[in-house]
Amino acid sequence: MLRKARIGDVKTIHKMINVSASKEEILPRSLMDIYSSLRDFFVYYDDREQVVAGICAMSIIWENLAEVRSLYVDEAFRRRGIGRILVEACISEAITLELFRIFTLTYKKEFFQQVGFHTVDRSSLSEKIWTDCFRCPKYPEYCDEVAMIIEL
Repeated sequence: MLRKARIGDVKTIHKMINVSASKEEILPRSLMDIYSSLRDFFVYYDDREQVVAGICAMSIIWENLAEVRSLYVDEAFRRRGIGRILVEACISEAITLELFRIFTLTYKKEFFQQVGFHTVDRSSLSEKIWTDCFRCPKYPEYCDEVAMIIEL
């Protein structure tokens, strides 16, 4: 079941993000970061197992740009379409807010291509997107994420 994240989900979201970050899939986040951006998150809750199976956030960057970020699906729940459901929920929310350019920085290029994103040169994106990058140990010389965008 897809739903917006709740306060009770924060520690689970934090754990999932940092599990993924330990595999260098996404950037780590502090609890404070998650609390302050909780309204950005969707969770996919598996009713049968009674666990959060996946998470994803849509963050507003500027008046004409949003970011899909912090996508993570628990290993036991992968290949069930949960990632797609989460990303499509973020895209839908962006459209509702009249944001029609949505980007992501990812290591999962093929997945995001299947959802409709295409690769772009990072320099084509607003400098506003680099706030998180400054905290990354790979910045600036070693960044190996792919910049992708969908324009609706």
